[in-house]
Amino acid sequence: MADTAGKFAEEKMPFNFFKKVPKIELHAHINGSISAETIEKLIKRKSDKVKENCLVSKWQTTIQKGDKRDLDECLTMFGIIYQLVDDTDAVFLVTKSVIEDFEQDNVKYLELRSTPRANPETGMTKQLYVDAVLAAIEEAKKTAPNIIVRFILAINRKLGPDDALDTVHLAIQYKEKAKGIVVGLDLSGDPSTQDSNNFVAALKLARENGLKLALHIAEVPDLKEARVLLNLIPDRIGHGTCIHPENGGAEDLVNIVEEHSIPIELCLTSNVKTKTVPSYADHHMSYWYNKQHPCIVCTDDKGVFSTTLSEEYSVMARTFNLTEEQVWNLSFMSIDHIFEGEALKNYLKELWKKEKGKVMFLDN
Repeated sequence: MADTAGKFAEEKMPFNFFKKVPKIELHAHINGSISAETIEKLIKRKSDKVKENCLVSKWQTTIQKGDKRDLDECLTMFGIIYQLVDDTDAVFLVTKSVIEDFEQDNVKYLELRSTPRANPETGMTKQLYVDAVLAAIEEAKKTAPNIIVRFILAINRKLGPDDALDTVHLAIQYKEKAKGIVVGLDLSGDPSTQDSNNFVAALKLARENGLKLALHIAEVPDLKEARVLLNLIPDRIGHGTCIHPENGGAEDLVNIVEEHSIPIELCLTSNVKTKTVPSYADHHMSYWYNKQHPCIVCTDDKGVFSTTLSEEYSVMARTFNLTEEQVWNLSFMSIDHIFEGEALKNYLKELWKKEKGKVMFLDN
């Protein structure tokens, strides 16, 4: 954990190593992953459309390196981004650009997530929102051919249980219609706005219809919320910051996670910048990694938090003094936790094996 260990890791594994490692991204919100360059395009587009200066600045949608904001402030930032992504053309543009950005970072498999939103002013319905995302995924096969993309529909807690059921029905519909692209359901948003029990029926319906569950759990200390959602035995946990006792959780929560080997999507920079953990060194990754529990390194909102998946791996390696082999294994083992079948998992594992000889023990 010491600075000297971090410097040693950085010298041993230059950033080029992390770029060359093939990677899996399983926790990426579309609207939080928009690059500063694409935000500028959206601002110009909005200004041209309304024939006046757009009052939104890219600095209102991004937390620069070294800056921090609390969780409430970050949720407010999404409201600003939604002003820019308010029609299907914008949804298509940002989805395609996010996919291309991840491919440039050598991400080979990506699960994007987003809450379908309607906007009567622009004629965008929830269905048209999903159609735009799926169209962008299809188009990106041409512009970013080296990445496989799947889509997870997200329930926003703030919108309540009726909206949650609408989102589940939409996900069920598109699970068949989109021919394997829609693979799961997420529960996210401000954890303080609704009792988690209000979403149990919707989440159970999703599971009964073959959708996987990737739920934001214990982003903040809330034993009741965590118990309700963990008792559903989700397929993956988003963040899981406050599951263990040292972070405001409890042993019974840890026992559920361990008994069912529920993988945890870990977003280091996100948690530091939202101040849900004090520092990288204090991040709960060390707790779960030392238990040899399934851990997946993710970005959460790479645009908002000014990061990339390569940077997240680099920070992780420096902070916890990991070896090249340990970094590689974290990436490789993430394949087991994608919301896909064995055929695609085996394909990716073979791809990783082919790449390993080109990447490991480089003389950078």
